[in-house]
This record gives sequence, C-alpha cells and structure tokens, in this order.
Amino acid sequence: MFPLRDTIPSRTFPYVTIAIIFVNSLVFLYELSLGPYLDAFIRTYGLIPREFFLAAQQGSVSRITRYLPLFTSMFLHGGWFHIVGNMWYLWIFGDNVEDRLGHGRFFLFYILSGLAAGFTHLWLNPASTVPTVGASGAIAGVMGAYFLLFPTSRIITLIFIIFFIEIVEIPAFFYLGIWFLMQFINGAAALSLTHQGGGVAWWAHFGGFVAGALMVPFLKKPARKVPRVYHDHYFRW
Repeated sequence: MFPLRDTIPSRTFPYVTIAIIFVNSLVFLYELSLGPYLDAFIRTYGLIPREFFLAAQQGSVSRITRYLPLFTSMFLHGGWFHIVGNMWYLWIFGDNVEDRLGHGRFFLFYILSGLAAGFTHLWLNPASTVPTVGASGAIAGVMGAYFLLFPTSRIITLIFIIFFIEIVEIPAFFYLGIWFLMQFINGAAALSLTHQGGGVAWWAHFGGFVAGALMVPFLKKPARKVPRVYHDHYFRW
C-alpha cells in the first residue's frame, strides 16, 4: 500500500513541515557531495547503539558528542528511496498534525518523537554496530498523532495486487493501524536475528508512533469553538 494523499485539507500553511523537508533535502544533497567520505560522515553523525553505550561506560567522550547523533541521525538518509519515501509520508500526514498543534509545538513534537524513536532503538539493539539514520522515527510520531486526531480521515492509497493496480480510499485508523501492526511484527521478527547487517529500524518506528500518540493529547491546541446562531443569539460550547 502506498499513500497518495489524505482527504482533510489543512487550515494553515505548514511552514514547519516544509522547513523540515527542505532541511532534510539539503542534508541529503550534502551527503551526495561527500563521495568516499560519506561513510565516515554517517558513522560520526548516525546513531550507533554500541558506541552510545560504550561511551557511557568508558567516559571517553563528552555528553554532547554522545547524545548528538540522536538529533543528527534523524536528518540523514541512506539513499534516494529512503529520503523520498520519508518526506512523502511527512508531507501527507505532517500538515494536518501541524495545523492541530501549532507551528512551534509541532516542531517540538517532531524532535521529541525522533528522540523517543532513537532511544527505543538503542534499548532494543544495544550491541548493534550499524549506524541508524533517517527521519522515519520522527515521522512515525506524526503518524501516531494523526491516528488519534483524524481517525475518520480517508487515505487515498495505491494498492498493488499482483498485476493489478487499484486506487482506493482507506480509513486513516485502518491504514495507520495496519502500518503500526506491521512495524511490531517485523520488529519482533528482527529481534530473533543475530546478524549485524543493515536493515529497517522497525522498533524505532514503533517507539516513535507510540510516543507521538501519547504526546499529542498534551500538545494539541483546543478545538476551535464555532458559534451556533439561534434567534440572533450565540450559543457557545
């Protein structure tokens, strides 16, 4: 299933969502310019669980150096499909969540979701030496917020069924519920593997989604009260 758009227009211009997409794109273009130095750059600014915990045990680096990858990793990507897919999901779901939270609170929410995703990945993969990069943990938080805020929205979805392609409307609670379930199933399967190869940080997605769903009730703006007119008087609720 590939989402094309949702059916709820945003009431405000999504400045922060667009800014995040712009920054991620700029960073990715910088990555492309690094050539043979890209690997060293990723290992410095990507999130590597084993190095994170070794730094705590040995006291070999400053706290800033230790925690910095939790922030920088969410602005790095591992290829064109990685960044295009992430930014597409952010564009579809981010504008409505930003509308309900407000611009400043949405930015805070996005960063906190990304941190929650990073810590979830660290906790469940403490021995991993593979750098973790990508905005998908933070975006999963946005999807968790959307799940609670707009459950009756419809997601216009492209579905591939063998040789057939269909475009259907799927309720947001169902689409995002299936997505969340798949992260859990794939994450549980990944825990049984002992290899250190690259892959998808399923538990980062899971942690980001849960964090977003838990945070959004405390950060969302109160729903706007629309006055109801009756016999030239206003009734407010």
